Amino acid sequence: MLSRLQVKNYVLIDSLDIEFPEGLVIITGQTGAGKSILLGALSLVLGGKSDSGAIAEGADKCVVEAQFDMDPDDPDLKTIFDENDLEWDGGQIIIRRTVASTGRSRAFVNDLPVTVQVLSQLSSKLIDIHSQHQTMMLSDHQFQLSMLDRYAGNASRLEACSACWSRLSSLRSELSRLEARIASVERDREYNETQFAQLEAAKLVDGELEQLEEEQKRLANAEEIKELLCECESLASVSSGDMEISMTNSLKEIQRKLEKLSKFIPKTTELASRVESTRLELEDVLAEVSDINEGLDVSPERLQLVDDRLSQIYSLLKKHGCATLTELIAVRDALGTNLADSSALVGKREELLSDISSAQKELGVAAAALHESRAAAAPTFAADIQNSIRSLEMPLSIFEVELQDVAMSASGCDAVAFRFSATGRNAVDVARCASGGELSRIMLALKDMMARFGNMPTMIFDEIDTGVSGSVADKMGTMICEMGTRMQVFAITHLPQVAAKGSAHLLVTKTVEPDGRTVSTMEKLSAEQRVLELARMLSGSVLTEAAIANAKSLLGLVLPF
Repeated sequence: MLSRLQVKNYVLIDSLDIEFPEGLVIITGQTGAGKSILLGALSLVLGGKSDSGAIAEGADKCVVEAQFDMDPDDPDLKTIFDENDLEWDGGQIIIRRTVASTGRSRAFVNDLPVTVQVLSQLSSKLIDIHSQHQTMMLSDHQFQLSMLDRYAGNASRLEACSACWSRLSSLRSELSRLEARIASVERDREYNETQFAQLEAAKLVDGELEQLEEEQKRLANAEEIKELLCECESLASVSSGDMEISMTNSLKEIQRKLEKLSKFIPKTTELASRVESTRLELEDVLAEVSDINEGLDVSPERLQLVDDRLSQIYSLLKKHGCATLTELIAVRDALGTNLADSSALVGKREELLSDISSAQKELGVAAAALHESRAAAAPTFAADIQNSIRSLEMPLSIFEVELQDVAMSASGCDAVAFRFSATGRNAVDVARCASGGELSRIMLALKDMMARFGNMPTMIFDEIDTGVSGSVADKMGTMICEMGTRMQVFAITHLPQVAAKGSAHLLVTKTVEPDGRTVSTMEKLSAEQRVLELARMLSGSVLTEAAIANAKSLLGLVLPF
């Protein structure tokens, strides 16, 4: 049940902190006093849309906090708490929502931040709010179907059917994507085969381009390179008369003489060692120069082959929009994979078709179970609603529930049509034949059914008695009062016959503050105040003795006022 509501700086409410009892709680007040604002605050804390317009004039933010005392063993709520890592505090749930002047909002459950989606999940298990426009939902066939399913206890069957539908939809989407891919492969097969054959014939090797470019540069400048290498080798020898003395021999002789000097000058030992290192390094350099010179190929034929290969690779790079040979090889491999995958894709399609067939059968079984349950429950559901409506002074009324076959969906293959007649003949679609007062009575009968079969802890009626008066209003009040014995019920009403049925009575008033601001407040009425409020509802602004006496009579009071 909703045990407490705190509101600060919400529209016309400066500050409100009020506790609610169990049973039937009546809320009254003159038109425009702020009853709808109160519902708006409650809707906000339960995940409704937020914007900066909700903030009271002069405030920088608004805060709404609601406390619910729930069954500590409620499995549905515990599941929601577990899935969202929330603390389950023995069944007590405190929801807080703040809205800043920027319009941005924050939500908390038991002081832990949550998303608005989590609030919406929780609200569906905590409270049902019947707003004034909800009576129009009677013409919504989806709403009608949900009413029948609640009565039939189809929650688990609906969940199973929805799961089968989701699996089938997922498989169908996968098949659609696969079909598109197969069509694309087949459409471009001939072109792709040509491209792949060309790339395959090129026998591309990663790193080949860099090697070819280096070789091409060497071959194109082979003569100049050979000339320079020969000069290097030549410079390693020094002419002396008719003799050529190599630089390495000279260094060897220098080393020998320095070693002799070491007997006289010890430091020359280190110098001799350094000369030896230099000689060995020079010999290694000259050996490599000689090897390069001997291995250098001055071949116009090889140069032509390299140029042709480079031209082929450059052409393929340009054709396929690649910057590197690695990218081009990736294109080749992708083409090969696509061509090879064609048969694999067809095999995958066969598997998917088989899975879809199985999923369709499973969905058919789940939908059949739903249909059987609905078909079995529809007559008794219609009879229960009809009896409730007839008890509200429509003794000839007929209420029927018609099941219709429709295309398969997550909720099965049934549609529901509520048919109604106030005269007992020719029942037609409820939206086409019922007046405003009749619709209110039908909706109340449905809400009464929800209270008995929906396992909803709290229900709020926002003027569900619109369009009725007199003894009908009294009977509607009695029905709402009986609902209050099974659950917590809030009834916002303008009818004294209904207001007199409550176990508690709250009054919403609007006043103008000294600073000119209009403020809405709510207070719990005492027994005496309640008599006066009912008398006002009966006679208007001028209270009469007759109205007061009538109010006492409605409340069952016998003591003098």
